[in-house]
Amino acid sequence: MRGYRDLAEELRQRINDGEFAAGETLPRIIDLIDTYGLSRQTVRDAIGVLADEGLVVTMGKGGTIVRNRTRIRIPLSRYSRVLAPGGSRGPWETACAEQGLDGRMKVVHVARGEGPPDVAELLGVAPDAELLHRRRYAMIGSDDVVQVQHVWYAAALADEAGISSDGKVIGGIFGALAAAGHVPATASEQIDSRMPTPNEAAQLKISGKVPVIAVQRLTKAADGRVLEVLRSTAPADRVQLTYDDLPLE
Repeated sequence: MRGYRDLAEELRQRINDGEFAAGETLPRIIDLIDTYGLSRQTVRDAIGVLADEGLVVTMGKGGTIVRNRTRIRIPLSRYSRVLAPGGSRGPWETACAEQGLDGRMKVVHVARGEGPPDVAELLGVAPDAELLHRRRYAMIGSDDVVQVQHVWYAAALADEAGISSDGKVIGGIFGALAAAGHVPATASEQIDSRMPTPNEAAQLKISGKVPVIAVQRLTKAADGRVLEVLRSTAPADRVQLTYDDLPLE
């Protein structure tokens, strides 16, 4: 074996062949040095290549973990299925359940106050109006963060719909809005691809060289009023946004 690219290719093949499954730890650097007769820096460089490709995550003393790359299919129809109040799953959990996956939504932070000026403008409120901001993780299982979501509402609307608490909204926010008489009628999504910010990379446990899909979704009532502004970020190799049977007229 000549250098770090050769070692990276060897490890890449072993990962893709399933020898090292998602969540498993690669051999320690010292073991790779002994096995392949390479220097410590050469081994580190090889692991760096795999991290940049999104195959592994380096966890310091926790070792190098093979990254879960299960792709989640997210259909546009996930919204219409959760409008009825009283359900137990939101859109993310619904989409995951249909693929046999343990989808979970974890609320990380809830705060009231002024929001970004462009968000206030989208919501049709004054720049200094009180907004409710919810940051949450769309997850598989208890520790696999697939999406980071930031969501904003006019604070008065959030209070009326009962979505102002720190806890998870059982059945999803769409159902809660509908139950309060603010029925979501349309959802418009703008999708961009870019490189992650350092904070996003840390939250998603990816290298800063793994591209992400950034989605902005505006949820509106039948009268055109924006009820919710959502901005989410996910590794581009983890989500598949699907828009089926869109009308062409």
